[in-house]
Amino acid sequence: MKWNCWSPSLDQNHDTGGGGDILQYFNKLQKRRRSEATNLWNEPADSAHVEREDDHELYMLLQKRAKTHRGSEEYRRLSFDIGAHRQIRRKVKDRWKQILEILGFKAEADALLMVTSSTSYESLRNPQEARRLHSALAEQTAIFGRHHGGPPERYLFVLDRLLLLDIGDDFLSAARRFYPVEEEDDGSSSNEGPSSPGPVLVQLSNGAQEEEEEEVEVDEE
Repeated sequence: MKWNCWSPSLDQNHDTGGGGDILQYFNKLQKRRRSEATNLWNEPADSAHVEREDDHELYMLLQKRAKTHRGSEEYRRLSFDIGAHRQIRRKVKDRWKQILEILGFKAEADALLMVTSSTSYESLRNPQEARRLHSALAEQTAIFGRHHGGPPERYLFVLDRLLLLDIGDDFLSAARRFYPVEEEDDGSSSNEGPSSPGPVLVQLSNGAQEEEEEEVEVDEE
């Protein structure tokens, strides 16, 4: 099964005549993917990252770190705070990926979950049904965690894709089973559900921290 409609393709106007140009293009594409996977903005269409409070806070932390001397104590503190924001978002994404794998979409999970700043609301095929599932997941499951300001909008696009595959309701049923609301409320974990990474923050190793700092933090335009 292929997901070409959700994968970046070569620009038709891009000059592919030289091997160096092709390598440069894919190098930029890889950096963009790393950047967007790292930032995990909740509102993809919000180019200023101000619609959600947590998006705005992360954006401001990135801007502040960009103006701070690399290697300083303040730079390391900001990097840790940025990592904490990203870890919360990764936890939610991991939950979605686990459910997709349970439903038999292990190979396609990453492609289904890829949402970038270029994703538009006009591309939605079933916006009303996707919105219904989005609200149901927020109210009836703990898959979004404690979502302040409402559930992340980016998953509306994911649900639209699941509806095209006719597994939207199956996903909701699985999320109810493996991530019941009580799990998030009382801190207990479901014995039937897949393991889920806890919200424990750890200090990055030097190598991991250097890789984190070298990533392109803001490239959503």
